[in-house]
This record gives sequence, structure tokens and C-alpha cells, in this order.
Amino acid sequence: MADVKTKPQWEITPTPSADPLLGSASSNSPAVAGYLAAVAMTAVATLVAVSVDLGVTIPNLSLIFVVPVVIAGAWFGVGPSLCAALLGALAYNFFLTEPRYSLSVEDPANIWAIALLFIVGLIVSGVAYTSGRRAADAARLERQAIVLQGYSRDVVAAGNTQTIAANTSEALSLLFQVPVVVMLVAEGKVISVKGSGLEPQEAEFEAALSSLATGTVMRAGIYPSLTSRFDFWPVSTAAGQGAVIGIAFDPDDRPSTPDTLVDIVRSVLALAFDRQHLPDGHNARSAG
Repeated sequence: MADVKTKPQWEITPTPSADPLLGSASSNSPAVAGYLAAVAMTAVATLVAVSVDLGVTIPNLSLIFVVPVVIAGAWFGVGPSLCAALLGALAYNFFLTEPRYSLSVEDPANIWAIALLFIVGLIVSGVAYTSGRRAADAARLERQAIVLQGYSRDVVAAGNTQTIAANTSEALSLLFQVPVVVMLVAEGKVISVKGSGLEPQEAEFEAALSSLATGTVMRAGIYPSLTSRFDFWPVSTAAGQGAVIGIAFDPDDRPSTPDTLVDIVRSVLALAFDRQHLPDGHNARSAG
């Protein structure tokens, strides 16, 4: 069951998943930078507003504080945008409404201005969240399409089932960013394992064989795979070649519907195995 690593012709550099709520990558550093930028922009807006207020009376001076909210929402996401909205409302209240340098408000009109400023911040933050989510979804779908296209091309060109299994493991690892194994099965026994990152245990081999024998998907941690770390999908072909796909999802970050992508890969894998077992004469007639 030695794992022979093959290098596919296609290669995707994984990108860190963005969190629209924080407007940053999975690292905490960009998130902190976004909040710091929101604070800095609000401070600059406060200085500008106070300077303008000292020289001239402008009825809608509170709109200056909308600028940091819009910029923070566009560049850093919902969290920093909300931060800028809250700080802007407080700064406007503290520095520009009577009584000055106090959070109390005498004029009811100023209460509405402060509330409107914060509402604008909420709206902009919501727009930023939606835009960020759509951009992340579009990037994810594009990446999945590239991986699946490359995978389909490579398994068609593969010369043996070992290479096909290795390419399948590589493709699923890129799609889900988790450990993946592809087990080749013959006569009820696992004859080869392709994958990396997590070595299957004896109980997991048994769960994989059970999945193939019954033709059902086995979920990790659910009877009868209570101790398994892998979800298993069986792959049966008309040529009699059996295989099992195992994916070790993080229990705290498991995708809600992984079956759609896995079923696409399973179908391609089954077709590739059947093609490997076609007689040479049939392949030649098909090619002609």
C-alpha cells in the first residue's frame, strides 16, 4: 500500500479563504489591519470635520464620516466598516454637537443625524458583506472548474489505474483542502492507497470496504463508522475495478454539501477505470 506520489499536469496554488465578516483572509493580521485602518480613517475624518466646522457652518457635516465607512467596507469588509460607522457616530456626537466634548445631545435633530449616520454605516456594511460573499463564491466556483477540467484531462491521458487514483486524490485535496485517500480494491482487499496527509487506520480500511460492498456513503463518526476520520464514497465500475474515496473533513469546518463535487469526481473516476479495461481493439475503433 505504498503511496506513490505523481505530479499532475495541472496545478492550482491554493488561496486562503476569505471571511466576509472580517474582510480578511484566514490570518488575523489582515483583520487587525482593517480595524486599525478604520480607526485611522475615522480620526482623519474627525480632524477634517472639526477644522471645517471652525471656519464655516455646513449643515450636513456628518456626511464626512460616511467616507471612512464606505472605504472600510470596500477594502476591508463588514467588521471594519461597522467599526468606522460606530466611531464616526461617536466622534460626531462628541466633537460637533452641543454640548461639545460630551456624549449627551441637546438638539433632537442631532440625534437623528447621529442615528442616520450609523444606519448608513449598517447599510454600507451589508452591501460589503454581500459583495464579499459573491466575490468569494465566484472565485471558489472558478477554482473548482479549473481543478475539475484539469483532472478530467489528466485521467483520460493516464496510462494505468495507479496514476488515475493518484490524480483523483490530488484533485480532491485541491478542491477541499483536506487529507484525501483513494483506495483501489480487488477481490475484497485494498491493494493500493493513494493520498497524503493522513494514513488510514485498520478500522477505516474496514469501513471503506464496507462502503464499497454495500454501495453506500459512510460518514465519519456516524454508525457504522463511529471511529473513522474519513467520509467514504464507493466507486464501482462495469469492468469490476473497485475503489473507495476517503475524505477527512475537519469536524468543525465540514462543507454542508460535499457530495456534488465528489459525485462528479466519482463519475469521471469510474469512466476512467472502465476505459482502462476496454480491449485495445475497442479503444482503437473508438479513437478512429
